[in-house]
Amino acid sequence: MTERKKDVIRQTDAEAIRLAKALIRSARFGALAVIEPGTGAPLASRVGVATDIDGAPLILVSMLSAHTGALIADPRCSLLLGEPGKGDPLAHPRISLACRAVRLERGSADQVRAERRYLNRNPKAKLYAGLGDFSFFRLEPGRASLNGGFGKAYLLDRDDFITGSALAEELAGSEQAALDHMNADHRDAIALYARHLGGAAGDGWTVTGFDADGMDLAAPDATCRIFFPQPLQAARELRSVLVEMAKTGRAAEQER
Repeated sequence: MTERKKDVIRQTDAEAIRLAKALIRSARFGALAVIEPGTGAPLASRVGVATDIDGAPLILVSMLSAHTGALIADPRCSLLLGEPGKGDPLAHPRISLACRAVRLERGSADQVRAERRYLNRNPKAKLYAGLGDFSFFRLEPGRASLNGGFGKAYLLDRDDFITGSALAEELAGSEQAALDHMNADHRDAIALYARHLGGAAGDGWTVTGFDADGMDLAAPDATCRIFFPQPLQAARELRSVLVEMAKTGRAAEQER
């Protein structure tokens, strides 16, 4: 008799889904794997990333790059996200997304939103985002493989980490005004979010994005994902949720 092979894939639960979303939303860069035209061989490259409001990855790439030509020839690709820290790099969580790349038409509503969100996350990209040979691509995920560390492997479906809905479109319409207001008038609250809700160190935090599940913060060399206590049900709830989270942060600071 042969011993039955042990199933190493764990059942996907709320903790795994939260980790997957955090990895995707907080990523500053990733390893993009494409299929090389002509040879069919895999080709990997590092790319800067951001996320669309529903959580789909966004990339800005030059048409002169080999991986861009590969995406146009065959949109199938994979994106690996997750930054190693101290110690064994394989002990840190990462996620691999199986995607199809969609080039966004310049001037379209999708492209304008993608550019706005990408540049909020990667402001230095303003130097070349408007150049004619650069294009935004949205990577449409179909599934994902999550490795949360040794012995923590999960398989996720698109619906586990993409929060597409009418609410996402509603939030997109008011997001930039909310970001501008917070970053101009409420930097003290943002610092509280980072320190007491995100466990982040350092100064200079700004909010770079809002979505139904939470918000993304960035400092010069770091990012921080903050989840709301409960997902938003309507865009109008955003202000009251932010106020309550600031109160929670101030209470935590007073207890120190």
